[in-house]
Amino acid sequence: MTYRSEIRFLLNDTLVSTRDVAASDTLLDFLRLNRRLTGTKEGCAEGDCGACTVLVGRLGPDGLSYAPVNACIRFLASLDGCHVVTVEYLAGPDGALHPVQRAMVEHHASQCGFCTPGFVMALYALWMAVPHPTELQIAHALQCNLCRCTGYAPIIRAAKAVSEYGTPSQDHLTRERDAITAQLQGLRDTARVDLAARGQRAILPATVDDLVQVLAEHPGATVIAGATDVGLWVTKFLRDISPAVFIGHLVGLQRITRDGDTLRIGAGVSYSAAEEAIARHLPHLTEYWSRIAGWQVRSMGTVGGNIANGSPIGDLPPPLIALGAHVVLKRAGQSREVPLEAFFLDYGKQDRAPDELLTEIVVPLPDAGTFHAAYKISKRRDEDISALAAGFALRVEAGVIVEARIAFGGMAGGPARARHAEAALTGQPWSEDSLIRASSELPRDFSPQSDMRASADYRMRAGQNLFRRFWLEQDAGARDAQLAPA
Repeated sequence: MTYRSEIRFLLNDTLVSTRDVAASDTLLDFLRLNRRLTGTKEGCAEGDCGACTVLVGRLGPDGLSYAPVNACIRFLASLDGCHVVTVEYLAGPDGALHPVQRAMVEHHASQCGFCTPGFVMALYALWMAVPHPTELQIAHALQCNLCRCTGYAPIIRAAKAVSEYGTPSQDHLTRERDAITAQLQGLRDTARVDLAARGQRAILPATVDDLVQVLAEHPGATVIAGATDVGLWVTKFLRDISPAVFIGHLVGLQRITRDGDTLRIGAGVSYSAAEEAIARHLPHLTEYWSRIAGWQVRSMGTVGGNIANGSPIGDLPPPLIALGAHVVLKRAGQSREVPLEAFFLDYGKQDRAPDELLTEIVVPLPDAGTFHAAYKISKRRDEDISALAAGFALRVEAGVIVEARIAFGGMAGGPARARHAEAALTGQPWSEDSLIRASSELPRDFSPQSDMRASADYRMRAGQNLFRRFWLEQDAGARDAQLAPA
């Protein structure tokens, strides 16, 4: 095993190599305080407002790809081997405005300007991927950007007009793509990165096997994939996360494969990276997936992280439990597979040893005789934490419900199945009355708590109403299918 005590990455057109990296150092602070790149703003410091949006490029199986991220909760140590692009890099050789900036100016999409650099970077990422986006694509791209001045209408008009001012083929990142790829390939090695600064330690394992060894050496270390949760531990609660083990660069945790009738999702796969596979294999989750946070958070946050943090209001566990998913846990010398519903033991407690790592989520693919749905209830439709999340899976044969799997988040100390409601459905006719009767069993399954997101009464009433919503949607879908032309 070789070791390295510095991180190396590209910042716009400059190679950065530094040893002075503490576990809790953020990219935003480095940009503003160390490099004086103050176009990237600090707004909320929790990944909500998008004022700190930058692009981060990384080499993957399909080559170099860029994603918008929130610099406020992106830890500096995680950028080893990456290309960071800030708003300053968009200017032309003579200082001319970038097409995205010109569109924002000419369509009056900026007033105070504080949030504008973040909007520019989010729209830049969209324009590079989709030069002529639809309004829906624009809306999804801006889920994580808040505007308090112009409102979104002129920003959307600007987004539609960007290609009137230039084409992606003329852009820096397109013209320099081969050169940047070569530079990043030159930064690759097989070393474990071990950093120490200001009393904090950050470790980047070389491989998944090396990660297992690191956790054996440092049980209980803070494991950080996307940092969309841990980032707030630092920016809002000033928590000490050292030693921190960063795993977002490990390709071995980022694979998605179909294995017969199951979909295997690496724990390090980001929400954005999983979108295509979800749309293809689990289409009932497509709309639900787009409501998980905003684009910048989906680019960072991982499927495994949403499960491993054990949150009672995590978005993914309820629909995955309904599907019968399992998780794979690995430690030195052994691995085991656990039903996802059994992984959550109590509030803040999971069936995972301090030196164990969640490496994979195994999801059975739906069969033709099962009705599926996933629901998220939140105060704000986009980029909001769930007050309540639910997953439904009912298998029906000859008009009778022969199996029911229903899971909720936000109703207990952790995600859990509604066992009494499931029992009330099993063996009953597939009908609205059966579902409504089963919903009355929900108080036997859960005793929800009141908090800032919802009261206990609201959670229970909303959860019960989802049973009727499930019936109405599935029944309407069945009728539409019958009426469709052959």
